[in-house]
Amino acid sequence: MSPRSASVNEELRRRSRERLLHATVELVAERGYEATTLGDIADRAGSARGLISYYFPGKRQLFQSAVHRLMHLTLSEGLERGGPVPEGQLGGQETLARAIDAILSMARDHPVLMRAHMAGILQQEGFVQCDEQQRLASLLRDAVTRYGSPDPDTDYPLLRALLMGAVVAVLLPGIPMPLERLRAELFVRYGLPWELGAPPGDAPPPDGTRTLSPIHLSGRPVSDSQAASGR
Repeated sequence: MSPRSASVNEELRRRSRERLLHATVELVAERGYEATTLGDIADRAGSARGLISYYFPGKRQLFQSAVHRLMHLTLSEGLERGGPVPEGQLGGQETLARAIDAILSMARDHPVLMRAHMAGILQQEGFVQCDEQQRLASLLRDAVTRYGSPDPDTDYPLLRALLMGAVVAVLLPGIPMPLERLRAELFVRYGLPWELGAPPGDAPPPDGTRTLSPIHLSGRPVSDSQAASGR
């Protein structure tokens, strides 16, 4: 039997790593971070315990990479949901709105994971600079660029910080902030009409948020100046 090619070996390693990341997300969501062991993760993934050490320095790094992977997948799906965005400024606004809604949905749909994730980030090692985190950062930075930022290198970290703060506010035990209110604050800051992205429920837009006029909702082409003014 001839030896496997380098490309086949690389694909096998990728699949093995992704099984570990997927198993980590599943187990921590079921049991919590502290109750999940590396042995449990290896068993769920169908991998040898030593394989985890080959890919990750430790449990914290494995967990952060797993959550960053889930966030990247959620953001990718959120950006594609609803089909292609229109050209011009309104398209940039739609892209940013979808990105904001995707990240906020992580707090709503995966509270156990996101509480543990945010707690880990606040520890001394902070962000784990893994491939998954870099892919997530690239998508968010692209959304800021598409929105029309003149300085994405400054505006992307600010958006990231605002989203992290909103996620923490949603997850605070005993005193959570409503997701709709936090979404409204972010949309007001970036001048985004409430109807863009994935608006939550059928409730009317909160006071102070922009709304799209009938010309936007009809799907007729609008100019950048009309999009910027809301006309």
